[in-house]
Amino acid sequence: MALTERAYALSESLLAEPLPRRWAHSLGVAKRAASLRPILGRAADLMEAAAVLHDIGYSPSIATTGFHPLDGARFLRDQEGMDEQVVRLVAHHSCALLEAEERGLREELAGEFPVERPELVDALIFCDMTTTPDGGHTTPTARLDEIVQRYGPDTIVGRFIQRAAPEIHAAAARVERRMAEAEAGQPR
Repeated sequence: MALTERAYALSESLLAEPLPRRWAHSLGVAKRAASLRPILGRAADLMEAAAVLHDIGYSPSIATTGFHPLDGARFLRDQEGMDEQVVRLVAHHSCALLEAEERGLREELAGEFPVERPELVDALIFCDMTTTPDGGHTTPTARLDEIVQRYGPDTIVGRFIQRAAPEIHAAAARVERRMAEAEAGQPR
């Protein structure tokens, strides 16, 4: 089974029934990843797989620490033998090290999972932070506001996402610039 087909099937099996909104979000993030093919080249399938799998750590059947990037990455590595780059992207999606720090898990996350190539990290940040919880398109500003509002500004997630906002905006800008250059026929 191809990497992306396997990733979609696995994500669906873990999210569709217990967390249908999270599944819709994951599908939207994957669709966004597919739209970045012009700048991803050979990494396009890898990114789409990571995108559809990025939130599997929320699944009640695999959540152990309550920190979904770490739970998802461990499951993919230990139970599924998934591609190492996909595992690293899931582990570090959307500035996860900052949230890990808030949770006292930074050393654990960083020690187990090296950070993936910056252009791939940027792409997954862009995909996640331009997709609504229901899978629609949004802006990074609106997405960040939604997250703070949903969790509250003084929660772990609220604090982390506010700290991560500058990097999220910078990553989105880098991806948008690369896409504009690709569409204009300029080198990446």
